[in-house]
Amino acid sequence: MKTILHIDASARLTTNSVEEYNSISKSIAASFINKWKENNPTDKIIHRDVGVNPPNFITQDWIAAVFTPDEAKTKEQRALVSLSDTLINELEQADIIVMSSPMYNYGLPAALKAWFDQVIRINKTFSFDLTRGDHPLEPIMSGKTMVLATSCGEFGFGLGGINEKMNHLGPHIQTMSHYLGIDTFYEINAEYQEFNDDRHKKSVQNAHNKAKELASTLSNYCISTLQ
Repeated sequence: MKTILHIDASARLTTNSVEEYNSISKSIAASFINKWKENNPTDKIIHRDVGVNPPNFITQDWIAAVFTPDEAKTKEQRALVSLSDTLINELEQADIIVMSSPMYNYGLPAALKAWFDQVIRINKTFSFDLTRGDHPLEPIMSGKTMVLATSCGEFGFGLGGINEKMNHLGPHIQTMSHYLGIDTFYEINAEYQEFNDDRHKKSVQNAHNKAKELASTLSNYCISTLQ
């Protein structure tokens, strides 16, 4: 049995009475999850919507608590890092992370960055050792897969695209995912939202199809490796 950690980051819902108001990135991730559940109904899904319930931003006191050894933490410090502990526990359980995010101002939403800041934590998700020379940081976890579903108002943010240099969403998440133990990374993207034309409709439909196909491929692979 596998565990999927499903992280949604859009401020929008998927249950609005006006369909155009619904989150595209969340709906693409839902296509993946629903197809996965069809193939693996007993697998565990941990869902956290940081777009609706954003984590706290880190503070100076939070940083001090993180760098205090567990046995020396005060009651107040343990309370400060309790959310971080919970989020890391969810991450530790996950074999696959399904993450959805819109592109806000060419990058990721503040709520999703707050989640990463709570989770990427010394001695919990990465170690730091200066004896390694110029590369002292190493992830503690490994072997995980990430599926990132993104949406954007413009287009051409992929490799070789006209807006590639302006894409600070997928590449940023892929860089940070190294410290979540991610070894395999997939991204599914829907474009042209601001144009709302046939290109947009085709892009969204293609993204849903790719999400379902990838869910089937990965779930079948997981089943075969367990046999």
